[in-house]
Amino acid sequence: MSQTTPPPDANKLPAHVAIIMDGNGRWALKRGLPRLAGHRAGTENLRRVIRACVEFGIQYLTIYAFSTENWGRPREEVNGLLRILEDVIDKELKELSDQGVRLRHIGRLDQLPSHLQQKVLDAVELTKGNSRLTLNVAFNYGGRDEIIQAVQHMMRDGVQPDDVSPETFSRYLYTVGIPDPDLIIRTSGELRISNFLIWQAAYSEWYVTPTYWPDFDKDEFHKALETFANRDRRYGKINSSDYEKNHA
Repeated sequence: MSQTTPPPDANKLPAHVAIIMDGNGRWALKRGLPRLAGHRAGTENLRRVIRACVEFGIQYLTIYAFSTENWGRPREEVNGLLRILEDVIDKELKELSDQGVRLRHIGRLDQLPSHLQQKVLDAVELTKGNSRLTLNVAFNYGGRDEIIQAVQHMMRDGVQPDDVSPETFSRYLYTVGIPDPDLIIRTSGELRISNFLIWQAAYSEWYVTPTYWPDFDKDEFHKALETFANRDRRYGKINSSDYEKNHA
């Protein structure tokens, strides 16, 4: 971000930002590189965005790193994405912890290699006392799968139909204890939610940019935050000033 660009208005910041990090493959192909090179470039960019979140005072960041549908991609790409996750844990964990970042995993661990499952659990345990930024890593995550698992868990716990409320249901989601995202950013210009935070995104503001994820830098992030600051969030209601005008 240029020195002349003012920081975001702290009073209008979203508490929770979620990002669909899209466009890594197209970024790479545009440069004549293999798709995995795009994923690695996207990982490098994530480091910059995390630093920006810490600097700007964002409290929660959720990133969509690997969906339950991504297992259908070519085996070479899937294995490469698993290696990238492992490399990030091995190389970035200490710095993240030093920055006060608390790591949480949302999604299924059971399909990951056992040694990688343990590394994820160890990273979560190591950073659980940090409070500057909570980073939710959605890896092997799917919104529909999350809802189905929540229902199954409630049934196993014997929750009665009349006791099911939005608050009760939310306690069975991966994001228990975390506020719903205020702002969801999708890079690369695609206009779909891709099975991401279906329940939690009910009243989220969306920001879609044609910029590919590896190029979504601090300036682009600042632009998204500024756009959010100018939104009028009504949660299905109407703006009180508009009501007064129409009934004057």
